[in-house]
Amino acid sequence: MVFLVLSLLLCMPQIEQKSKLEFIALMASLMSMVALAIDAILPALSPIGITIQTENEAQNQLLITMIFLGLGFGQLITGPISDSLGRKPVIYMGFIVFVIASFLCVFAPTLEVMIVGRILQGVGLSSPRTISIAMIRDRFSGNYMAKIMSFVVAIFILVPIVAPTIGKIMLDNYGWQSIFYSQLILGVFVLLWLWRRQPETLSPDHKKKFKWHLFVSGTKEFMKYRQAIIFTVMSGFVMGSFMVFLSTSHQIFQIQYQFVDEFPYLFGALAFTVGIATFANGNLVLKYGMLRLVQVFSLAFVVVSVLYIALYFHKENPPIYILMTFFAAQFFSIGFLFGNLRSLAMEPLGHIAGIGAAINGFLSTVLAVPLASYIGSFVHETVLPIFLGFAICGFLSLLLLLFLRTPQKALN
Repeated sequence: MVFLVLSLLLCMPQIEQKSKLEFIALMASLMSMVALAIDAILPALSPIGITIQTENEAQNQLLITMIFLGLGFGQLITGPISDSLGRKPVIYMGFIVFVIASFLCVFAPTLEVMIVGRILQGVGLSSPRTISIAMIRDRFSGNYMAKIMSFVVAIFILVPIVAPTIGKIMLDNYGWQSIFYSQLILGVFVLLWLWRRQPETLSPDHKKKFKWHLFVSGTKEFMKYRQAIIFTVMSGFVMGSFMVFLSTSHQIFQIQYQFVDEFPYLFGALAFTVGIATFANGNLVLKYGMLRLVQVFSLAFVVVSVLYIALYFHKENPPIYILMTFFAAQFFSIGFLFGNLRSLAMEPLGHIAGIGAAINGFLSTVLAVPLASYIGSFVHETVLPIFLGFAICGFLSLLLLLFLRTPQKALN
């Protein structure tokens, strides 16, 4: 079946893409390469740890957080280059790096080599992740861009729902190495789709001659917009909150709660709540605006965190159904924050969409990785440290909103 689909794609002429539905699906697929690389290995962290001889579960968390580090730094390269060479060629180059890094992970003898492979995977995947956002900004702006981004993220969220289950099936039947091979197969399919069906979105008028100081000038331009800075930092807090859950979910569900076989389904259920919220955001954002939704759900994120802390401070973990309820409420809020924060940050940066997306992604990731690593280091016997981290990140986000003085007209 896979080869049949590939053959059909190769036979299709590259046409001017008129279908927004296909564009949304393609952008979501590009982003999904990142999600699959992160979430599919979650059930396999312990077997991978045995193979590369890690000493404890906390070290296994690095296999999740380090790929985000690569994603952050990789965007600094792919963003500026895409403003010069175009969006599609840079995605192809990034995939080559991803292929090399995947084989390095498969044959890694130690934790250190595996970490290098994961960082390089992040560097390679930074191109489809960053450039898909730039391609959306190339075609759309304002609240309509947020609407498109919401639908893209809603489809993208389907991958975290099914990825751990796919990873568990691959692990049980073919070994953890097969998880990495399956990612390569998906990548080939998506890139062929991009090649045959999606025209270049970067207008010749917006192309910039590549120079080494392009990043410096782009950063200076980025820093002129307070809106971009504030919402980028807020994105870092939200991403850090979600990242700490990703990196500790295996430890929480499989070790603290002893739900080994049930883990993919519990994880998928929580990812589904993010998907519902993101899809709802695509319809509500045109009515209420990005800023108002960010204000409401930033407050909700803090309230839920404080409620959990008040109920379970210095206590054992609650029953799984209570924990899932609190997590679901948090991730429902995150579903409204992800796309809107990125869209608000990108709104004034249409003239430097590539470098703007790169700086936005880099700064938010560089902020999120140490946050997630630090908070995750306290997750040993209870889930409480995660909600303490949620509360702090959410409170800081509310403070940033208070300092925001951008006129409403500029945001909508």
